[in-house]
Amino acid sequence: MAEFDTIRTSAGARTAQIDEGLRAHMNKVYGTMSVGMLMTFAVAWAVGSSPELLSIFRDPVTLAPNILGWIVMFAPLIMVFAFSAAINRLSAAGAQTFFYVFAAVMGLSISWIFQAFTGISIAQVFLITAIAFAGLSLWGYTTKKDISGWGSFLIMGVIGLIAASIINLFIMSSALMFAVSVLGVLIFAGLTAYDTQNIKNTYIAHAAHGDQEWLAKAGIMGALSLYLNFINMFMMLLSLFGNRE
Repeated sequence: MAEFDTIRTSAGARTAQIDEGLRAHMNKVYGTMSVGMLMTFAVAWAVGSSPELLSIFRDPVTLAPNILGWIVMFAPLIMVFAFSAAINRLSAAGAQTFFYVFAAVMGLSISWIFQAFTGISIAQVFLITAIAFAGLSLWGYTTKKDISGWGSFLIMGVIGLIAASIINLFIMSSALMFAVSVLGVLIFAGLTAYDTQNIKNTYIAHAAHGDQEWLAKAGIMGALSLYLNFINMFMMLLSLFGNRE
């Protein structure tokens, strides 16, 4: 009986340790994501509020991208694939630095919104996105329902959105843009809940191994996933509800 009590006490202590570690891990994920968001919007505002700086990437009147603007537009997508391919070769510090560089480049790619939309409109949509993101992420973290099956469906949806968006760069269809924005909000809302649960489950599954370097890099990848969900949901909502200048 005493041996059973010892085992039960040990298991309880281990569970408490994992729970404490999970909270610290999630706090780091959200903290890293938040710093990235601040960098993105700081760069976007600095460039977008300056016609001289914005003209380096886009026509100041039509906001059509020039060659450098096209490069900046697609750079975040290329960097995401490069980051995923190189994550195993990077240190945790290197992965974090890469993430912050990526966040700054993303700021350059969306800087045009500060010329296309009113400042109040951007702030309102940002607040709406933040509230929706927080609710969806909280649900993904606390729900007992296994939503891992959503992953393949949502990823297919993202691929479809990317393809449709690239096509629409050439045909400029307002109807297609509207459809992409509506579907994009739904897809990235689902991904927010899915990724949050996946980050939680990944930590729990690997915490016992004690590989802090791996967990640190997994946290940065998690922060990147949630960051991308927020940014994309924000841009889709801004397209739907933003007031243009």
